[in-house]
Amino acid sequence: MENAAAAILTRAVEMDNNEQYTMALVLYQEGIQILIDATKVTKDPNKQKHFTTKISQTLDRAENIKALIENGKAAGTYRELIKIEKDSVGYGYDTVLGRFLDATITYINIDDPYIRTFHQCQNLVRLCELAVRKCSELSKILLVTTLDPNDKYNQIKRLQELGDSLSSRLINFEFQFSDSLHDRQIVLSNGWVIKIGRGLDYFQAPSGKFVLGACDLELRSCLETKIDIFHRTHLSNDVTLN
Repeated sequence: MENAAAAILTRAVEMDNNEQYTMALVLYQEGIQILIDATKVTKDPNKQKHFTTKISQTLDRAENIKALIENGKAAGTYRELIKIEKDSVGYGYDTVLGRFLDATITYINIDDPYIRTFHQCQNLVRLCELAVRKCSELSKILLVTTLDPNDKYNQIKRLQELGDSLSSRLINFEFQFSDSLHDRQIVLSNGWVIKIGRGLDYFQAPSGKFVLGACDLELRSCLETKIDIFHRTHLSNDVTLN
């Protein structure tokens, strides 16, 4: 447990130093919980004292980061930039987006010109699955994409099937086609905006059907891309940000 906490907190400090504060906050909180659990089970008084001190120090930094994020959100100035290197792993949708998804979210707007092919539509399903698990009050998902001129029948069929599935969860799924769409972004009703350079399709194809990463995107190698995360205090349900 001590080693696990150390590894997580080392990663938290790295994110902190890179000004990726929302990720740092999640990691600090995870590390604190492990240290609390370790304190409960150890009988060594020196270790108990060490863990207690580390918990106090980490809590102070976590609270400072939380305040920094909230102040930035209130001022409309909060921003994070993340660069995903080619062949890197550990950047599934849960890692990239999960910390922004919670019970306050009522709608999600997705602008991505390339939700066309089978695997691109599967990526959208994975994102919707994550949203359903984390956003208990979610009632609407709007997708704006481009129409596939070579296979529009199957593209529409896949999206309609997803819509039927989401409706069973009382979530309205709408999709629209735009000939001029270029920007890629995900807008959440809680004000977070996540712009991914490649959209949802930033993963490399797996090297086989039975290899690690074939199913779990957290283990899938990535293509190089950049992620721009910021917060807008006032959003309209149907607004598309540029």
